[in-house]
Amino acid sequence: MNTISHQNWKQINWSAIVLFALGFWLSSSLILDALVIPGLATTGMMSQDGFASAGYAIFGTFNRIELICAALTLTGYLILRQQHELTAQQERWSIVLASILLGIALIYTYILTPQMSSLGLSLNLFAPAQTLPEGMMMMHASYWGLEIVKLLAGATLLRWCYRRSCSLV
Repeated sequence: MNTISHQNWKQINWSAIVLFALGFWLSSSLILDALVIPGLATTGMMSQDGFASAGYAIFGTFNRIELICAALTLTGYLILRQQHELTAQQERWSIVLASILLGIALIYTYILTPQMSSLGLSLNLFAPAQTLPEGMMMMHASYWGLEIVKLLAGATLLRWCYRRSCSLV
């Protein structure tokens, strides 16, 4: 009878998974922030009546992808920490930074995007067009603040994982 040895199974390369998830997430976030949002703003689409529902569809979908990437990042760093493949400082801070990234993705998905879409939604067809609803500036500021934190934390984790994967080669 043949027995299967677990040592012969190919181990999952969590560094590659984390590198892919963070690279995809941060690059797509930069594209969204640097190209899509300014493009929508300069063409005047953000002042259209249907923009709130279209924006919710676009950003709601992207937020779910962000949740998957954040969960993969946190899982990968938990496994790398458990395998003691990080330095002592990285073991401590990687879980904190990955948890912050997951928290930011949760805030985007369940707080900011629904509230910003509801503020931009026009329920009265006969009301004059409102330029910017009250409270929207505060939400935009919190979005950009969280976006900066996300990019800094994500770049730090990406750099640590890249250095770790290069040292194994």
